[in-house]
Amino acid sequence: MPDSRNSQAEPGWLVGQLLVAMPQMGDPRFERTVIYMCAHTKDGAMGVVVNRLLEDLTFRDLLKQLDVDSGAINDQIRVHFGGPVESGRGFVLHSDDFVQDSSMVVGTGIAMTATLDILRAIATGAGPRQHLLALGYAGWGPGQLESELQANGWLTVPADASLVFNADDDRKWTAALATLGISPSALSGEAGHA
Repeated sequence: MPDSRNSQAEPGWLVGQLLVAMPQMGDPRFERTVIYMCAHTKDGAMGVVVNRLLEDLTFRDLLKQLDVDSGAINDQIRVHFGGPVESGRGFVLHSDDFVQDSSMVVGTGIAMTATLDILRAIATGAGPRQHLLALGYAGWGPGQLESELQANGWLTVPADASLVFNADDDRKWTAALATLGISPSALSGEAGHA
């Protein structure tokens, strides 16, 4: 009988986890990023960067572009760079107190929805208690992410809502490392050094 627990040898073990970029990542798009993993199968993987803001786009601007009434929205809602794939498509990571037919419950307490309905709900204050809006996502083909993990490009960290939805994006990378007891100063960008 197969073991039902997730393991690194089984597809799907990364769903609901955080990927934390190591200094030797080498891809500037992912330097010091934290990615919430939404899907991981034998066909590839998909996640959303949770700690990089789009400085030149506000939620109100986005709603205007989509012709969605912005109502009395909170100007504190920020738009994140979710990754380089499909950068014009929006994804909302959110608490699972708001789940629609189109929502995908990803991990403990966290779901993802990619429809205009959730944007309308957030704009009117009827949306999920916690949310993170991102444009684009990070994607990997079959075996690609596993290769990057073996090359020490990423660390995996158990995700929790307080880290994913924390408003201090500048500290998420350090906070994610701290959950493993690692200080950024202990990491080296050179292979073979700690």
